[in-house]
Amino acid sequence: MKLLVAWLTLIALAFAAPTVLAADSLAGSKPNVILIITDDQGYGPVGKHGHPWIQTPNLDRLYDTSVRFTRFLVSPTCSPTRSALMTGRHPMKNGVTHTILERERMALKAKTLPQVLKTAGYTTGIFGKWHLGDEEPYQPHNRGFDEAFIHGAGGIGQAYGCSCADAPGNKYFDPTIRHNGSFVKTKGFCTDIFFTAAAGWIKKARDEKAPFFAYITTNAPHGPFIAPPKNTKRFTDLGFGPQQAGFYGMIENIDENVGRLMQKLEAWNLLEDTLIIFMSDNGMTGNGSGRGVLGRAPDGTPLEFYNAGMKGLKGSADEGGVRVPFFVRWDGHIKPGHDVDRIAAHIDILPTLAALAGAELPAEQVEGRSVLPLIVDHQAEWTNRYLFTHKGRWRTGSNPDDSQWKGFAVRNQRFRFVSNDALYDMKKDPGQTTNVIDQYPEVIEKMRAAYDAWWKETRPLMVNENVPMSPTRPFHELYKKQMESTGIPAWKPPSL
Repeated sequence: MKLLVAWLTLIALAFAAPTVLAADSLAGSKPNVILIITDDQGYGPVGKHGHPWIQTPNLDRLYDTSVRFTRFLVSPTCSPTRSALMTGRHPMKNGVTHTILERERMALKAKTLPQVLKTAGYTTGIFGKWHLGDEEPYQPHNRGFDEAFIHGAGGIGQAYGCSCADAPGNKYFDPTIRHNGSFVKTKGFCTDIFFTAAAGWIKKARDEKAPFFAYITTNAPHGPFIAPPKNTKRFTDLGFGPQQAGFYGMIENIDENVGRLMQKLEAWNLLEDTLIIFMSDNGMTGNGSGRGVLGRAPDGTPLEFYNAGMKGLKGSADEGGVRVPFFVRWDGHIKPGHDVDRIAAHIDILPTLAALAGAELPAEQVEGRSVLPLIVDHQAEWTNRYLFTHKGRWRTGSNPDDSQWKGFAVRNQRFRFVSNDALYDMKKDPGQTTNVIDQYPEVIEKMRAAYDAWWKETRPLMVNENVPMSPTRPFHELYKKQMESTGIPAWKPPSL
């Protein structure tokens, strides 16, 4: 009987689906990469994360077909996260300590993710939000992207008293976009346009048979909270106010676009050749999501605020300010449906993609780790480490050292130490309800020492502090110059 069982087991294994490759076997395999990053969505507003009102069938399907990192951490605001993603190191080491006032500019000495991938033969494109400097040397077409289809500043229509400003008078519908250095006038809703542009470029890259990196970076659901009427109606009918309807409507519109892109990838036979990542840039915004009971549905059901039980929102060093979705899908190569509970972060993206591409890491720059072993085996051994967060945003001209012990956090696999006066056991208390700082003096001592050493190492690299404000707004100047010479042509959407 034992022999029969063994024989049947061997037969079953022989006819089973092929097993996924080991991490070292995937290294250097050069998959196409699509990285989708939304703006201010955070962790909660995904159907599979338990949100009571949002319907995200396509993100839910991506969730089901992906490896999910359940404790993936970024920065409290957008420019810092984007610079960490681009360089593999903490944003403050790139000079990024704010989102405006010239302190959003990513240090020019930093080597970027697209530059790294290009050394391995990749073609690279960005579609949407850049927010790492609007002055020409900082623009994505000068930082490694072959194709750049972007708005300016941190949001469509934004303008500040510095270099950070989008094209004048820009709106979420029919926005003016900077395409490879020149402005074009588009027609439609911004998120639809960015996904359409990305899909067209992906199709072209497929036809040219070059491995590609597509960085789809929506400005939605960042405020102002404007979505297509077809996406807001369901929420206004439920009883939500216009801000919440716009915020949630933008997320459902993103979901529709993810579904549309996935259909194209399947039709183009790209799913087995393409690694797909979905994430957000920081915790959920409080402006669009509201607080407490947001209203009542027609049947009297309370419309309650939802943040997956976390403390903190965008701009906070607490878990809710920095925890985001991180789904990784690669059909036929990684086994879907697994959750990775090890802490990982934005600084890990560059070394992970470099490992897959077989690209060499920039010398003395990258401090993140490749999470490829965890993608392949969610129970792989993973050495504990500290991750450091600081929300920055101190007053321009002030001494950053005065803010060292304010608005920061140190995180390891078990604990979160916040703002020098609170320690939370995140395994027992993921909602940060009980401060246990008095119970673990040895933990606090080690975390304080590690953070202080990190700050001293980081402080000399904050190259944007106390720089003079730009006297001009580059996007405004370039827009005016083009209007006076050639005008702003209509953008022709690609044929899909």
